[in-house]
Amino acid sequence: MRVRVDWRSSCSLTGTVLKWLSVPLAAPALLAVLDGTDPLPFLIAMAVTIVSGLALERLSDDPDLGQRESLLMVALTWFAVAIVGAIPFVLVGLGADGNSSFSGVVNGPVNAFFESMSGLTTTGATVMNAWDFENQSRATLLWRQLIQWLGGLGILIVAIGLLSHLMVGGAQLMETETQTRNVRKLRPHISETARLIWQIYVGITVLAVAVFYALYLLGLAPNMTLFNAVSHALTSVATAGFSPEAESIGAFSPIVQWSIMPFMIIGSTNFVLLYYLSRGEFTRPFESEELRFYLGTLVFFGVVVVSILAFDPEIDMGLEATVRHGLFNVVSLVTTTGYASTNFDLWTPGAKHALFLCMFLGGMAGSTTCSIKSLRWLVVFKAFRRNLFTAIHPNAVRPVRVSGGVVDEETINDIFGYVMLALVIFFALTIFLVVDAARAGEFVSEFEALGAAASIFLNIGPAFGMAGPMDNYAGFPASSRAIMIVMMWIGRIEIVPVLVLLLPAFWKS
Repeated sequence: MRVRVDWRSSCSLTGTVLKWLSVPLAAPALLAVLDGTDPLPFLIAMAVTIVSGLALERLSDDPDLGQRESLLMVALTWFAVAIVGAIPFVLVGLGADGNSSFSGVVNGPVNAFFESMSGLTTTGATVMNAWDFENQSRATLLWRQLIQWLGGLGILIVAIGLLSHLMVGGAQLMETETQTRNVRKLRPHISETARLIWQIYVGITVLAVAVFYALYLLGLAPNMTLFNAVSHALTSVATAGFSPEAESIGAFSPIVQWSIMPFMIIGSTNFVLLYYLSRGEFTRPFESEELRFYLGTLVFFGVVVVSILAFDPEIDMGLEATVRHGLFNVVSLVTTTGYASTNFDLWTPGAKHALFLCMFLGGMAGSTTCSIKSLRWLVVFKAFRRNLFTAIHPNAVRPVRVSGGVVDEETINDIFGYVMLALVIFFALTIFLVVDAARAGEFVSEFEALGAAASIFLNIGPAFGMAGPMDNYAGFPASSRAIMIVMMWIGRIEIVPVLVLLLPAFWKS
């Protein structure tokens, strides 16, 4: 039986994306020239992405995407861009003789691919240690920030333009929640919708740069230079989590930590609702039940963690610092940004377990955030409550409603299936990390493995123990890091576009 998927169209459009990746690569190349460092790693990456992009584009003169071709294109694009994104990390510090003149951990292919995939999927997990941060060029650090910003923008456009239609009940849910008849047509054409999202995303990023740099100019944040302001604006809006500082946001003054929190929340808010805000419809977003549920989870877990810290006799940070660190790290993990204002791995077990639960929440659908997302949890809770009611009243007809609209049963079943599948993959990854570490003669505790698995698969970034906020993932065996690369990829594009590729029926039926 012949293949029924037009893979040439999928590869052709993947090539178009790769071709345009050369544009953002010009920014770190230019910064390298200005700083007097070697721009060659970025110039080589630009050449590779242009050549490979043009070659793939030639596979189809008139690419046409159906549902299967769209799924294939999403999976291929995220993987291919991560490969190209790793090229500067592999080449950085290599002399003309091909020998490494810099012993940074990102030079190796596995670590370079890990760093690139972590950036593109806005995971924020890193293999770099404090020495690497101090000795990498600003151009290399800027590229880490840029690929996260591009990944956040890319998932926004894909989520609203494609995944909202293809994923488990996504289109119907997003249309119900945003009171929009078709989330893919805020403008008459999908290209105009993508341009609108781009404008909002860039606008929020520019605003973040202005706020952060203003703190520096006012003398309130001495180390929030223009480079740091741009770097943290890129990754806070993308809910991504990379920082040029080894101590993450803990390297900055309290006012910086307070000012970053709103941008993490904005980045994890449905961009369709932000579009309505930009039009002056200030009350419409609050008609969204998901938004109220999402903000409610932030408040609830913020109060829980702050209370645990406040009543812990071994922690004495003062009231303001207790509230700030508790709220900041809850917001960071719920929004899947992955910044850290302090080493929360040193906190009491109760606080750490509360933060662990935060990893599974996620922000709103149609945002840059990762994890399971609040909209799915809202439907799960409502459906479970409905099931309890019908268990007492078996003849009752009680539909599940979100923001006044009825959620059909097929969508509910899809969501339950997605959540169950995500949890199964998470537990499987946990077991693998423990077993693989033992095979390599290393020790990873159960809680370390649970945190790392959740952080990687749900695209959070920091975890606990050896993967803690002030540590990195370099301590895991290379085989574990290779599997983590795949898990970040699968988790970011919401499982389905990858898993369906494994089914023979996808290709031939």
